[in-house]
Amino acid sequence: MSANLLNIFHRKNTAKWSCMFMRRKIENNPKSTVSSELAETLLKEGWKKMDLHVHSSCSYDVPPAKSMHPAVLFEKAKAARLDFVTFTDHDTVKAYDLLGWDRDGLIPGVEISIKDPENVGHTLHVNVFELDQEDFGELETIASQEYDFKSFLRYLRVHDLPHIYNHPFWFAIGDRPNLWAVPELIKQFPVVEYNMQDLTEKNLITAALARKYGKGLAATTDSHTGCMGTVYTLAKGDSFKEYIDNIKSGRSFIVVEGGTMRHLTKELNAWVELVFSMDRNVSKEIDFTTNVKTFDRLIGFFANERIRGFPGINGFTMRFFQNFSRSGLPAYMYMRYEKSLVSRIEKIVNLTV
Repeated sequence: MSANLLNIFHRKNTAKWSCMFMRRKIENNPKSTVSSELAETLLKEGWKKMDLHVHSSCSYDVPPAKSMHPAVLFEKAKAARLDFVTFTDHDTVKAYDLLGWDRDGLIPGVEISIKDPENVGHTLHVNVFELDQEDFGELETIASQEYDFKSFLRYLRVHDLPHIYNHPFWFAIGDRPNLWAVPELIKQFPVVEYNMQDLTEKNLITAALARKYGKGLAATTDSHTGCMGTVYTLAKGDSFKEYIDNIKSGRSFIVVEGGTMRHLTKELNAWVELVFSMDRNVSKEIDFTTNVKTFDRLIGFFANERIRGFPGINGFTMRFFQNFSRSGLPAYMYMRYEKSLVSRIEKIVNLTV
C-alpha cells in the first residue's frame, strides 16, 4: 500500500479504531486491577506486595539527599509493608554494595539501558532481578559496548534472571521512537510494566498488549523520591521466584489508584523538597531531571550551592516551587507533551493487532 493510500486509510479509520481499542481495554482492565480495600483482604490471605521499580540516591538522576540512601529507603519500604524490596537504579548495583547482597527481604535489581540501533532503534529500559555482580558486568558489557538486544535477552534467559520491559512507550530525549517495534518487543518479555509516571492512555495500551500476548503485568511507582509502594503488584509466593513466576503467569493483580496527575504532582513536589534540602557541601553534579525542561532549568538556576548557603532564601524558594508543583502545572505540561505520541501509538498498535 502506498504512503498516500495508507494516510487516507488511516484518517478514515483511526477514530473508529482508537475508540474500539480504548473501550476494549477499559472493559478488560478490572481483570487485572483491584482496589486497595480488596488488596488488604488478599494480603491477609497471604498474598505478597512489591513495588518492582524504585530508585535510590545511587541513581544518577536522584538528588543525593540522606533520605534517599538505600538503607533509609529499605526501612521505609518495610514500614510500608512491602514484602520484597528492590532498588532498580540506573545501570548500577551500588545499593547492594552498601546494603549487602544477601540481606533478608532485599531482592537485587537494576534498571539497564540498552540501545540496539540495528534491531530496535531506540533506548529500552529493562529491570533485571536476582542477579549478582558477575551477571551485572556481563549485561552492562552487552548493553553499553555490544549494543546487542538479542544477546542481552539470550543472557537473561540462559541464566534464568527475572526481567521486566519497563514503560514500553516511554522514549529517551533525542531518540527516534520505533513504534512499530514495541508490540514485537513486548512479545519477547515475560512481564511488562504499568508505570504510574507515564500517561494512563499509554499504560492502558501496554496492558491491552500484555493481555493479547499472554504477558504478565506489573504496576510500579518508578519513584525517584522515596514514594515507593503507593502502587504495587499483588501475587502469591513465599519466595521472590514464586512471586514473580505468578506474575508471569497472570496470577496477579495491580493496585493503581490515584491517576497519573496525582502521582506525578506528588513526585514533583517531593523532588523539589529533596533538591532544596540537599547538603550544600554535596559536590554531586545536579544532572537529575523531572522531564519538564522549563521546570528543570528553573530548579537548576535557583537550587544552587550559593542559595543553599542562605537558609531563609533557600526555604522561601523551595516553598515557591513546591506550591508551583502542587498546582499541577508542571505535571500537566509533561502530560500534554507526552499526549502528542498517543495518537501515533494507537495507529501503530491497531495496525499491528
